[in-house]
Amino acid sequence: QVQPVESGGGLVQAGGSLRLSCAASRRTFDNYAMGWFRQAPGKDREFVGGISANGGNTAYADSVKGRFTISRDNAKNTVYLQMNSLKPEDTAVYYCAARGSWRIGLQGYEYNYWGQGTQVTVSS
Repeated sequence: QVQPVESGGGLVQAGGSLRLSCAASRRTFDNYAMGWFRQAPGKDREFVGGISANGGNTAYADSVKGRFTISRDNAKNTVYLQMNSLKPEDTAVYYCAARGSWRIGLQGYEYNYWGQGTQVTVSS
């Protein structure tokens, strides 16, 4: 079982940057594609981006493309979400999720394990 744990959220001004980390507790971490999702108050959870198990492929939502970057360090069982040029509409709880597949999934139901989430607040 993979248990993702997110960290790195906080309050930042518009235009600023944050880096989220997600540590997972499993030796076979490199068998899992990882995804980042977010949920703003009153809105549905949405896909932010994902990375394949070996890190060779990434995918992003149009709303974050060019501003957010996902990477992973399989030696540290950790995936990262670098968020630049943040906007108030990026405010949400961000979740890390693990998928029991090498390939990225774009939908939440494709992921097997979820973290508790970390709050990101972007002030205008």
